[in-house]
Amino acid sequence: MPASRRGSGSVILPSGQTLAIHTRTQDEEDLPHATKKTMADHLRKYESLFTLTPQRMRMIVEAFTECLELGLSKPNQIVPMIPTWVFGWPTGKETGDYLALDLGGTNLRVCLVTLQGEGKFEITQTKYRLSEEQKQDDGQKLFDFCAECLQTFIESNTGDGPGQLRPGQLLPLGFTFSYPCTQERIDHGELIRWTKGFGAPNTEGRDVAGMFKKSLGKYQLPVELTALINDTTGTLIASHYVNPRTKIAVIFGTGCNAAYMERVKDIPKISHLGIASDAEMAINCEWGAFDSFEHEHLPRTKYDAVVDDTSNKPGEQAFEVSIPSPFVPSLDASICKKLISGRYLGEIFRLVICELIDEGVLFLGQNTYKIEKPYCFDTAFLSLMESDPTDELLMIIGIFTHFFALETTLAERQFFRALAKLVGRRAARLSSCGIAAIVNKMGLLEEGCSVGADGSLYNKYPSFAERVHEGLVDIFGDRGRNVVTHHAEDGSGVGSAIIAAMTKARREAGLYPNV
Repeated sequence: MPASRRGSGSVILPSGQTLAIHTRTQDEEDLPHATKKTMADHLRKYESLFTLTPQRMRMIVEAFTECLELGLSKPNQIVPMIPTWVFGWPTGKETGDYLALDLGGTNLRVCLVTLQGEGKFEITQTKYRLSEEQKQDDGQKLFDFCAECLQTFIESNTGDGPGQLRPGQLLPLGFTFSYPCTQERIDHGELIRWTKGFGAPNTEGRDVAGMFKKSLGKYQLPVELTALINDTTGTLIASHYVNPRTKIAVIFGTGCNAAYMERVKDIPKISHLGIASDAEMAINCEWGAFDSFEHEHLPRTKYDAVVDDTSNKPGEQAFEVSIPSPFVPSLDASICKKLISGRYLGEIFRLVICELIDEGVLFLGQNTYKIEKPYCFDTAFLSLMESDPTDELLMIIGIFTHFFALETTLAERQFFRALAKLVGRRAARLSSCGIAAIVNKMGLLEEGCSVGADGSLYNKYPSFAERVHEGLVDIFGDRGRNVVTHHAEDGSGVGSAIIAAMTKARREAGLYPNV
């Protein structure tokens, strides 16, 4: 007879209350724990499941490259490869005062960016809190609030002092609006649907740039909305402005995305617009849905399948689960993000732990109901476990006792840290596959390039950047060292302002004024 069936369980009573069941034998004075050998045996199993070989990575890169090319050729593809109407790189000679507005999920950020040329800039910014009521109120009222905040910001930064705006000075503005839109030109954007908790009515299906321009007119602001952009595109331009070797921008956080500069002759789906074939345009990949539906290329464990099946869009967005693509309105969740995104790594780890609880390996005789709640294990916990510097792994003791009321042994804690490393390393190596696909497509390997990277995973997760570089070397060999990631510049602030400057100069020169 086994020592125990399971640490705990639960039953829903007719009243709707949950009754926790806690199983333990009569002669257990000390809680039973897994031995070091037992945990080592299980770790070998998970190493085989979560380890990506160089050969498998190269196969993923090949498939990824084909998917990028398909998105450039035809509209409505899984990876939509969205034209941004941002033409070419900044020259570095852009100068002057520009405004940037970033409508985020919790804050509205207003920036005054003074471009000084040669990759230099100064930025003054203020954040305004968005209430839940404002996020659900009428859409035009939301943009009125944006204009009102902009008015307050301009008034507080106008005067005769150094670095201040002159009274009545007309200011070009770049609006970072990272919600799914279709764009026919750079100062236009038809909202497909709200994300990030917004639900403002009378907005979806309408031109949000036009609505904001109406609010600017209402408050009689000396502001010209010049460009509506996505934050990843802004990150690409801002990073190149400071470091001209930057050819790609990537975001690895709760979502994952990339942008890069493409030759117009290699974007067949916009060939009818008559844009010069030797021109260049920034492409917003929105690559979160790579390998969705068919699941032919990405490694997919049973834990990934559970995360996928319990999402709001099962089977979709394999590489991400973020904002649905503007060219694929039906997509709302993503498989790729489910493998990479910081939103899901903790859940994958938790599902493994729950499997070992079910198998009677972990936490026998302890009440495990707290850790059985989906998404209760934050990815930040994995980060803390990997970086625990103590011999006894005291940080891991704290996580399991404080948040889940579970006692652990050193052998178990060593297993948990090793498992966290496996999950985190797989995410980083998959991220390197996305970068490698763009490098491969654009022929950037020999000359090398820098990649501006941002997002909570890249910035905060231990060794994430190093593991991305390791993955690039595994894919390309020693030449992979020619591709180097670095912390990106502020895309939604500085990048937005630079794009406003570039767009103003382009239109004044009469270059593609209709887009």
